[in-house]
Amino acid sequence: MRVLLDECIDRRFAKELEGHEVMTVPQVGWAGIKNGEPLSRAQSQFDAFVTVDRNLAFQQNIPQFTIAVIVLESPTNRLKDLRPLLPKLQQLLLNVCKG
Repeated sequence: MRVLLDECIDRRFAKELEGHEVMTVPQVGWAGIKNGEPLSRAQSQFDAFVTVDRNLAFQQNIPQFTIAVIVLESPTNRLKDLRPLLPKLQQLLLNVCKG
């Protein structure tokens, strides 16, 4: 599965997410792009978009995109706060693969 991590997520988290091809928004050259453009671009190249931006659902019409959008509920975007969410994220990504 090809996974894109939003630029608000610590880039080191990509190495923690094993078994998937994981890239970050800055790695693909889309840093600083706003207003849903990363999602529009990502849907043709990735299977899932992972973010910690809880406002995304209010800012974008998520159902219009063909990419799975996963919003992690974490106190911060720091690696130490994201690591405990890895098992749940892995399970969600498995469900995306099956769906």
